[in-house]
Amino acid sequence: MIPRQLHTVLGQKLFRGKAILVTGPRQSGKTTLLRAIEGETEHKVLFLNCDEPDIRSLLTEATSSALKHLIGNAKIIMIDEAQRVKNIGLTMKLIIDNFKDIQLIATGSSALEFANEINEPLTGRKWEYRLLPLSTQELAGYHGWLEERRLLEQRLVYGMYPDVVVNPGEEREILYNLTSSYLYKDIFTFQEIRKPEIIEKLLEALALQVTAEVSYNELAQMIQVDSATVQRYLNLLEKSFVLFRLRSFSRNVRNELKRSRKVYFYDNGIRNALIANFSPTETRVDIGALWENFLVCERTKLLFANQKQAGQFFWRTKQQQEIDYIEEADGILSAFEFKWNPKQTARFSKTFLKAYPNHSTQTITAENYMDFLVQEKK
Repeated sequence: MIPRQLHTVLGQKLFRGKAILVTGPRQSGKTTLLRAIEGETEHKVLFLNCDEPDIRSLLTEATSSALKHLIGNAKIIMIDEAQRVKNIGLTMKLIIDNFKDIQLIATGSSALEFANEINEPLTGRKWEYRLLPLSTQELAGYHGWLEERRLLEQRLVYGMYPDVVVNPGEEREILYNLTSSYLYKDIFTFQEIRKPEIIEKLLEALALQVTAEVSYNELAQMIQVDSATVQRYLNLLEKSFVLFRLRSFSRNVRNELKRSRKVYFYDNGIRNALIANFSPTETRVDIGALWENFLVCERTKLLFANQKQAGQFFWRTKQQQEIDYIEEADGILSAFEFKWNPKQTARFSKTFLKAYPNHSTQTITAENYMDFLVQEKK
């Protein structure tokens, strides 16, 4: 097993009086993470797989007496795929309130109904974390940063899903299986989607526009629905951890774009599977977009893993002055330009530099990207 950073974090939260929730996309390694914790603990573990109908039945509207019988002398309860159980939040609340010496850990492949069922009952009773596909930091820690650098072009094309990483030669089959509605299965399960094919058309359109500003109206015209439907489906895809959006940064300059959004996929391999393009990097006309999507996604994983709070933005003006990526932490701005070709030099807009003097700037290329994506352990 490739060690996950979240593994260490969860180990530090055990038996501190709160439930631990781990959400993330399907096939990102949540069950494997639970099994790893189970394998190293000295406590008795009750593992409940909610894909099993009888397990779902036991956890639906359970009473404290029934839970006592179910738990027995277990000290750690693991509920996998918890979003599949109706009213799971109330059941988890019963466990936490009535069994003080029990550690409860639950995973969910979607933030849709899982979040809705859990947030209110578990207010003040949970630690919540996100497990995304493997990160550059995790892979560099596993087999060394030099080997990971050698595999960079592989990552840009096939992405970082665990099954893809550990099964070289089978990447395309795995990714096509993932994108054949499996990744967004929860949307169809929990939401009333009358025309599932619209989700697929929207995903393909977004994959072709990855890292570009998106217009909800243009997307609506393209797939022949209204703008409100596009926004609703984008929200669902975001909650299912298929993609995410960045807002434009705006504070001072009158002609800054203030309401624009750019869309990124949580994994390059998923994006490439949606457009059926696994061509090598040297022949791709979209290498700039692949590079930017990879860097923004991997940086997002780094922030999550290190529990660092930072605003994430891009910047652009009506005159098309732009900066690829901006982070804001503790009032300090860090601006980044992404160039796949190390020989290219980025020029940062004088408008931005003048408007935001409290900043740092850096160009990220294939030569220095490890410094951007790997944080040294202290």
